[in-house]
Amino acid sequence: MILNSKIPQGPLEQKWDYYKKKAKLVNPANRKKLDVIVVGTGLAGSSIAASMGEMGYNVKSFCFQDSPRRAHSVAAQGGVNAAKNYKNDGDSVYRMFVDTLKGGDFRAREANVYRMAECSLNLIDQAVAQGVPFGREYGGYLNNRSFGGVQVSRTFYARGQTGQQLLLGAYQALMRQVGKGTVQLYSRHEMLDLVMIDGKARGIIVRNLDTGEIERHAAHTVVLATGGYGKIYYLSTLAMGCNGSAIWRAHKKGALMASPSWIQVHPTSLPQSGDYQSKLTLMSESLRNDGRIWVPSKTDESRLPNDIPENERDYYLERRYPAFGNLAPRDISSRAAKERIDAGFGIGPLKNAVYLDFSKAIREQGKEKIQEKYGNLFDMYLKITGYNAYNEPMMISPSAHFSMGGLWVDYELMTTIPGLFALGEANFADHGANRLGANSLLQASVDGYFIAPYTIANYLADEIHTGKISSDAPEFEAAENAVKKQINDFMSIRGTKTVDYFHKTLGKLLYDYCGLARNEEGLNYAIEEIRKLKEEFYRDVRVSGQGDAMNTELEKAGRIADYFEIGELMCYDALTRNESCGAHFREEFQTPDGEALRNDADYQFISAWAWKGENNEPELIKEPLIFEEIQPTVRSYK
Repeated sequence: MILNSKIPQGPLEQKWDYYKKKAKLVNPANRKKLDVIVVGTGLAGSSIAASMGEMGYNVKSFCFQDSPRRAHSVAAQGGVNAAKNYKNDGDSVYRMFVDTLKGGDFRAREANVYRMAECSLNLIDQAVAQGVPFGREYGGYLNNRSFGGVQVSRTFYARGQTGQQLLLGAYQALMRQVGKGTVQLYSRHEMLDLVMIDGKARGIIVRNLDTGEIERHAAHTVVLATGGYGKIYYLSTLAMGCNGSAIWRAHKKGALMASPSWIQVHPTSLPQSGDYQSKLTLMSESLRNDGRIWVPSKTDESRLPNDIPENERDYYLERRYPAFGNLAPRDISSRAAKERIDAGFGIGPLKNAVYLDFSKAIREQGKEKIQEKYGNLFDMYLKITGYNAYNEPMMISPSAHFSMGGLWVDYELMTTIPGLFALGEANFADHGANRLGANSLLQASVDGYFIAPYTIANYLADEIHTGKISSDAPEFEAAENAVKKQINDFMSIRGTKTVDYFHKTLGKLLYDYCGLARNEEGLNYAIEEIRKLKEEFYRDVRVSGQGDAMNTELEKAGRIADYFEIGELMCYDALTRNESCGAHFREEFQTPDGEALRNDADYQFISAWAWKGENNEPELIKEPLIFEEIQPTVRSYK
């Protein structure tokens, strides 16, 4: 298979305009004849469903939560990037493009990255019009702050609730269309399979999570906006319900999966405090604007942090990366923290954390100013840990967070299955091997508001004469029967171990051997162990309850079954990339001072993988990355 990224012709800064000028259109009368399915109601899902509904298409919107407002976009705290240059500090679309490409270790397409930076200018105006309460300066102007990997202030924020506030804006837009009747909302419904007819995506099979009923839904196009699969590690910053099943079921129907091993580990999570935990809490990266990260300068330190004098503290990010200091990119900051912890300098009851200290900022700016910027985050920290971060440093630790990998999409955000689009974190497109902070909310929003409405319309223009897609087609019946068989198989195993046991075991295996650091021996070991664990799962898992009723254990069983296969592919992907780049750090490929050693000569491509069947090795298909505007350089933040 040869991958066609469909990048438009012309200079970089004119490609998106050229595409929009040439894109096919659907007139308003014909839009009413076309059906669109959107799976997911986070920022990407709500925005595209609302946009397509407002344009006059018939839209069905699905989410497994009880309300679209529960989508995981609410968990993004720190902000959303836009190259507005309100601080007059030299920012521009081009500089944001360079920062993003460099931050991703030059493993993304120039055209996609530039378009995201370009569209960022419109997003802030859109969000303000929706009522998003961005932080403002005394005079009323919108305020900005910095995030990791950049030297300008381009991050717009609503205290520590930016994702929630942006999602409320998108939710209002979605519910307006639900009220008008252009969007039908199906909450508590989970997609279990993709239906294809004559090689095109034509619908989905879903399970009503309240009744257990299996339903068929047909459309002319399907949009997946279902987020990432970082919950595969079990302990992560993601909510328990987050999963990779929708994109994985599509992958097994022919949609290529790109760069699956590139999963970001966030440097500012609360540390694990015991075996009982099911998730970790994210503390916004924005805290690194004013907080200084350090560890004691001697191992096994037992003194309280405030009792450790300044000359016995190691501000290791400031020491190792003086140009960026505490705002070094996430991948670098997380590895640096792990290195200090592994070397015996960790702090806290389990010696698995580092300090994030605000004492200097409070002395210089006053407690009231810090409270104004981060108050709700400090309150959350106090509620969870019992410690007051105004009086002593926070304890933070790296944690699995964001998936840079996802379904392969072209410039139009369409997968290798015609008619199947993937938006936001469900695709691989804009972040390369490492995502810069505050680009997640940006990508999800611009995909749904400003990009996909053009590209989906361009596809649907050729579907006007197709007629209504019938869910009575034999392809729907076959897909429904396959879903029912899987459910019956899970219910009939009647083993002795819980689904959570298998999830925890898989998560630890991946974190140890395909996490912050990887090596060939460990990856091969992980593949063998995942296969053994999968066999044990199908032999000894116990799913209680009934298959035709509300059953959360059954939901989890389907997701962990997919995680076994996703995890194996992650290890394959990491094995085939003999270099270190971004979130992918192969221990065999590093500089003498421990930095990532990238290999542009042999690995300047996107790894796209094709499903070749159960227990068969996947097929690697390469999309070469061509850099015309800037040439890849060694990524240095020193």
